[in-house]
Amino acid sequence: MQDLAILKPESVAQAIALHGAGEGARYLAGGTDLVPNLRRNIQKAKTLIDVSGLAELHGIGVESQSLRIGAGVTLEDLCASEAVRRQAPLLAQAASQVAGPTHRAAGTVGGNLMQDTRCYFYNQSDFWRTANEYCMKCEGDTCRVAPKSDRCYACYSGDLAPALLVLGAEVDISGPTGNRREPLAALFADDGMRHLKLAPGDLLVSVDVPSQAGWSAGYEKVRMRGAIDFPLAGIAVALKRDGGRIAALRIACTGVNSYPGLVPGLDALCGKAPDDAFFAALDKAVRKEIQPMESTLTAAGYRRRVAGGLARRLVERLFEAAGACSGSFRGRACWTRIATMSAWSCPHDLNGICQKVAGAACDPGMRGCVLHGKVRFASAEKQAERKPVKAEPAAKPASSPKRRLPF
Repeated sequence: MQDLAILKPESVAQAIALHGAGEGARYLAGGTDLVPNLRRNIQKAKTLIDVSGLAELHGIGVESQSLRIGAGVTLEDLCASEAVRRQAPLLAQAASQVAGPTHRAAGTVGGNLMQDTRCYFYNQSDFWRTANEYCMKCEGDTCRVAPKSDRCYACYSGDLAPALLVLGAEVDISGPTGNRREPLAALFADDGMRHLKLAPGDLLVSVDVPSQAGWSAGYEKVRMRGAIDFPLAGIAVALKRDGGRIAALRIACTGVNSYPGLVPGLDALCGKAPDDAFFAALDKAVRKEIQPMESTLTAAGYRRRVAGGLARRLVERLFEAAGACSGSFRGRACWTRIATMSAWSCPHDLNGICQKVAGAACDPGMRGCVLHGKVRFASAEKQAERKPVKAEPAAKPASSPKRRLPF
């Protein structure tokens, strides 16, 4: 571990001043990304400025129909926030899929957004990288993924960024030159080594999410294990439905490029019904935008196919849910329950879960939220009429006589 000095400022202004007072200073909040990188010697620092205690970076509130989230809010608190579940439940859903519970208790919104890019040849111990030659991102001069390239293809793998992108979020940044607000998309660049467009000393203060009235949104990712692991491919979708057509559509990706980005060209699909031709064009648009490289243990072609499949599955589910949930409270009730789950499962379990969450019973004829696909629920009367049918026990096969071994 490197020798470090740790400073604890009392305000954002003081933190920025301390950052500019000497070389090798870095901001520290939860440290779930930075500290392991410092231990592996793949990131350098002389001074850590601990901003985790700054009140200006905390708090979740609604201001003029927009949701303001402090950059220092932990992912655990984001999942548990009633304001987030009510105004932007997609964020709680995405945050609930980050790593494991202990990581979410420490990791912050700002840290998840600004985490370092990752690569199989980069995120290794110093001993491993010494034995296998250094890469362009750290002390080397060649990208091990694309040796003939003059740029780094390390992959961005945050979960909150794609969700915030489809919600049209903006970020508030403070720095030596003052304060500014800009779209979240403007924060990222397509470069594995310099994926953040921040000047020295800039500090992410908060995220602003506009009203999501009329939108249905979801996030899903594929990873090696059901928890802990970063996404091999992650897709966030937000759409508006108008009858049998999609009125508006946004899709953002993570885990497949050096930056999280919105898929361009989707305006051409708006106003169309989600039929085979629609999904063929959607798959083409998603695959054109992403550029996965061999930066993980899985093949790039697999991640490209997975991203297209996730986009189609989410659009289908959200479109069906938007038609089934007639009214804002139903969609909100479904998502409030979904936001607390880390796996796809239906919140309408016929036992009054939505009633517990929203204070109103589920629509008996409802085809459901984004999760349960084409499952139909019978009315309470029909459920009461049903009697469980006991399955006949299977006949046991006749046991064969035991054979004696010759020894």
